[in-house]
Amino acid sequence: QQLQALMETLSSTEPHYVRCVKPNSVNRPQLFENQSVLHQLRCGGVLEAVRISLAGYPTRRTYAEFVDRFGVLVPELMFGSHDERALTEAVLEKMKLDNFQLGRNKVFLRAGQIAILDVRRAEVLDNAARRIQSCFRTFAARKEFVKTKKASISLQAYCRGCFARKMYKIRRETAAAIILQKYARRLLLQRNYHEACSAALLIQSCIRGFIARRYFSAIREQKAALVIQSFWRKRKVAMLFQHYKQATIAIQCAWRQKLARRELRKLRMTANEAGALREAKNKLEKKLDDLTLRLTLERRMRAAGEETKLVEISKRDKIIETLSAECAAAKLSARSEHDKNLILQRQLDDSLREISMLRSNKILKAEEENENSNLKNIVESLSEKNSLLENELSTARKNSDDTMEKLKDVEGKCTRLQQNLDKLQEKLTNLENENHVLRQKAFSITPKPLPEKFANSTGLTNSEQKRTFETPPPTKYPSPIQHSTGSRRARLPVERHEGNHEILLSCIKENLGFKDGKPVAACIIYRCLLHWRAFESERTAIFDHVIEAINDVLKAKEADGRLPYWLSNTSALLCLLQKNLRSNGFFGTPSRRSAGGLGGKLAQLAGRGDTAQVDARYPAILFKQQLTACVEKIFGQLRDNLKKEISPLLSLCIQAPKSTRPGKAPKAPGVSAQQPSNSHWDNIVSFLNLLMDTLRENHVPSFFIRKLITQLFSFVNIQLFNSLLLRRECCTFSNGEYVKAGLSLLEKWITDVSEEFAGTSWHELNYIRQAVGFLVIHQKRKKTLEEISQDLCPSLSLRQIYRICSMYWDDKYNTQGISNEVVAAMREMVNKDTQNLASNSFLLDDDLSIPFSTEDLSIAIPAIDYADVELPESLHHYPSAQFLLTAS
Repeated sequence: QQLQALMETLSSTEPHYVRCVKPNSVNRPQLFENQSVLHQLRCGGVLEAVRISLAGYPTRRTYAEFVDRFGVLVPELMFGSHDERALTEAVLEKMKLDNFQLGRNKVFLRAGQIAILDVRRAEVLDNAARRIQSCFRTFAARKEFVKTKKASISLQAYCRGCFARKMYKIRRETAAAIILQKYARRLLLQRNYHEACSAALLIQSCIRGFIARRYFSAIREQKAALVIQSFWRKRKVAMLFQHYKQATIAIQCAWRQKLARRELRKLRMTANEAGALREAKNKLEKKLDDLTLRLTLERRMRAAGEETKLVEISKRDKIIETLSAECAAAKLSARSEHDKNLILQRQLDDSLREISMLRSNKILKAEEENENSNLKNIVESLSEKNSLLENELSTARKNSDDTMEKLKDVEGKCTRLQQNLDKLQEKLTNLENENHVLRQKAFSITPKPLPEKFANSTGLTNSEQKRTFETPPPTKYPSPIQHSTGSRRARLPVERHEGNHEILLSCIKENLGFKDGKPVAACIIYRCLLHWRAFESERTAIFDHVIEAINDVLKAKEADGRLPYWLSNTSALLCLLQKNLRSNGFFGTPSRRSAGGLGGKLAQLAGRGDTAQVDARYPAILFKQQLTACVEKIFGQLRDNLKKEISPLLSLCIQAPKSTRPGKAPKAPGVSAQQPSNSHWDNIVSFLNLLMDTLRENHVPSFFIRKLITQLFSFVNIQLFNSLLLRRECCTFSNGEYVKAGLSLLEKWITDVSEEFAGTSWHELNYIRQAVGFLVIHQKRKKTLEEISQDLCPSLSLRQIYRICSMYWDDKYNTQGISNEVVAAMREMVNKDTQNLASNSFLLDDDLSIPFSTEDLSIAIPAIDYADVELPESLHHYPSAQFLLTAS
């Protein structure tokens, strides 16, 4: 057991053999004897043992120890799953060692091989240590570099800040220095400038003072001369003005007196039978006498005032002359005294040595001073007198101004008196014309009152007409001298032919037709009246018979069918009267009809006489007025009949028939609907065609056709639009399409008829066209109030648009109408408008006025040549018409 323990101990340890060698024989330290030591090693067998060990494998290591020590030589194999022996073999092969043997658990190496491995291992470890050191040094150097960089950046920033602050301080100091220099330079320049200015001003003031004093002395001398000249010129001009004034006033008074006497003489001649006018004349004469007395008194007062003025002016002139003489004497004495003073001064200079002469000179000086003071007192008194005279002149001027104002007032009174005289003269002429008319009515044989329909055309009521007929003619009437003989000559043929009026009545009762577009009846009536010289007669009843016959024809049952015929005849007769008659200037007063009517311009047209051939008297002028009223009556009656006939057709056209209305199943807006039936609209078109044919057959002038069609279309527009606003079932989409289709038929008819006959008929349908266009548009909800009121319906009022929007409903596509915001805005605006409007009606009113005047007729209707119209055979048996046969 002990042996076993010893063997285990030996196997667990590695034996080392130590052999002691004596270095020297002297036994001293640090001394080595080579021969002695070599002899000891040979004798001890050490060299042999080393030689034996070198011949074998002295180095023995286990695979684990070998790999653990030299595994760093093959790092690429250390991380793999290799055996330790294989690793050992790989290390030795890599080191290119041949002297080794691999055992079962150990590797055996020859001497020196392990040293090679240790050297290679030391190189690898040294390289690794160097790399670790380089990385560490790199990290330390980089850390130090970053730290140094940050410190340098902060240091640079601080240095730059210091430098910038220093530069800013320098610039601030330089700017402050520049400002100080500027102010200093400015102060110096201002001082120099003020000094130069003060010096220049001083020099200029001295020069200007010298010039001003010299100029003032010259002006003072000129002023004295101008004062004298002004007084003389003023006196001369005043005398001329007074002379011219008196002469003009005398001439004006004489001329006005002459005119007043002339007017008074005329008034006396023209107002023999008018008692009221005589009283007015007497009053005016009294006023004129009073005014003449006043004028004479004013003239006397003016003459007395002028005489007193002349006396005062002469006195003042004398005083001024005396004062001027005294002033001249005073100036001469002053100059003489001045000369004496000069002489005395010379004498004083010569006699300074003598005391007695000085005393006498002193006494003389005192006397001269007293004389100078006296002269000064005289001059002051003269200036006071001048001021008094100037005050008196100003008062005299004021008095003359007052008298001039009084004269102007008198002249104004004279002008007003002249105006009153003119007005009275106009009244006298009016009364003269009325008396002339009354006398003609009284001289007529069988006077008959006009019908009530034509009473308005003459401007007199029935009571006034009866009164005119009952008024007896004046005993003496101063008719114009130039027309007295002519009127007597013209009266005889008219009285001869008073029984031949039957031909005119037959022309009126029968339908004579037309020849070459000219109405035969109108031409024959005009030729008869012209041949009988009825237009030049002062008293005749033939015109009343003609007008009564025309009215009787129009009152008949079948008169409605003859209205176009009589419209053509009466308009032609009126045109002949307008173009071939002229007024003789006796009736220059305006007509009593309203200025807006047709007869209101007849007097003006009768008084022009541009193309006159026959001098027309008052009956002819009255006949023209009655004929004008007849034309207006026929036109209005024809228009009303057409409105009555077309009204039932319009009531059917405003709403679509039930057969054309859409069913319950709505269609899309893009799908085209079936074209509705337009039978009612076709009836209207046929009615218009029949009307045009009737008017053309009766040769109605295109002017009347155009006006008639225009008013008829205006009536259509009013009826359709009012029905649309009053009936909710009409404000639908399908109904809008139906009315739009009918309006397109009317548009086609207007274009076919041409503008000569249709005129502006299409524009008369603006209201219904815009309303229907609003009903048939799509996407009404997207429309704004401005688009509706300005683009879609500009002619409609806001109340009318609101009415249509509130009543509209889509019966075809069931789409929505106008948005609620737009409807609310309309409602607010309508409520505001209703507070300001007097009438809240949104309907249109029918126009019943006559759309033309006499001037329009004379311009629009062409001239008619009545000479080539032959007498019909039915009138050949009348003896009074034989002149027509001979003329033809």
